Amino acid sequence: MERKFILTCESTVDLPYAYMQEREIPVLFYSYAVDGQTYMDDMGRNPEALPRFYAFLNEGKIPSTSQLNAYQYEEFLEQQLQKGDVLHIAFGSGMTSSVKNAVMAAEILREKYPDRRIVVIDSLCSSSGYGMLVDCAADMRDRGCTLEETEQWVNANRQNVHHQFFSTDLKYYRRSGRMSGPTAMIGAILNICPIMRLDDKGKIIAYGKVRGKEAAIRKTLDMMEEHAAGGVNYSGKCWVCHSNCRMEAEETKAALLKRFPHISGEVRICDIGTIIASHCGPGTVAVFFFGDRREPYGGNIKKA
Repeated sequence: MERKFILTCESTVDLPYAYMQEREIPVLFYSYAVDGQTYMDDMGRNPEALPRFYAFLNEGKIPSTSQLNAYQYEEFLEQQLQKGDVLHIAFGSGMTSSVKNAVMAAEILREKYPDRRIVVIDSLCSSSGYGMLVDCAADMRDRGCTLEETEQWVNANRQNVHHQFFSTDLKYYRRSGRMSGPTAMIGAILNICPIMRLDDKGKIIAYGKVRGKEAAIRKTLDMMEEHAAGGVNYSGKCWVCHSNCRMEAEETKAALLKRFPHISGEVRICDIGTIIASHCGPGTVAVFFFGDRREPYGGNIKKA
């Protein structure tokens, strides 16, 4: 079936680049810098890229990231627009203001290509939750849906992609200034795991804490059961990602499959990429699924 538009996204979907190529989704890459040297967000293309990144963190270096500018968007989107209409799903504005530059670039390109249609959507999502939203849009594209139909679905469902996550390593939260030294030290001694989510605007909310990895996994699944479409009978997509803690991700996946036996397709385990990991550090595990509309800050999600 002939596709009716080109779907594009950014590297913070935290999916392997090989998978994006397989799905024919062009990607615009972020980058990070350490000691004045810039490194591309790799998406698994170079097997040495993630180990190098975590080596920087182990050395106490804090990578810096920056927005994509309007010129980068314009150059990338123009290449795609020359082939057809474009639907670009951008990294959520709760994490970055880059989407404003994408909108600016699209306005310039509409004047340059009046016979083409270009749409930019703020995903309000992050990491593999963002990736899952893009993946569903690709499913619609491949079924022959129009750009307009896909745009309407993404806008209607972007706040239904839940991001539930926890951290088992607080060292980087201290190094990056997101947690005081004494708090991180006490948390490490007591084996505290912060429990977090994204709110309806795509911002990180830390809403509870538990002691130990097993309790963190259990609480994450409790929240999924409460908010997923169908509860324990959830039959949609569910993905897991992690920052340099594959074992914890595998344990989370096993618990997911036991509690939610009707999940559709494979429960993918992906690496959190270098851009997101620059802000969360190692030891984070996240679970993504479709459910009710995400609550705003101070919403009625029960505390741990």
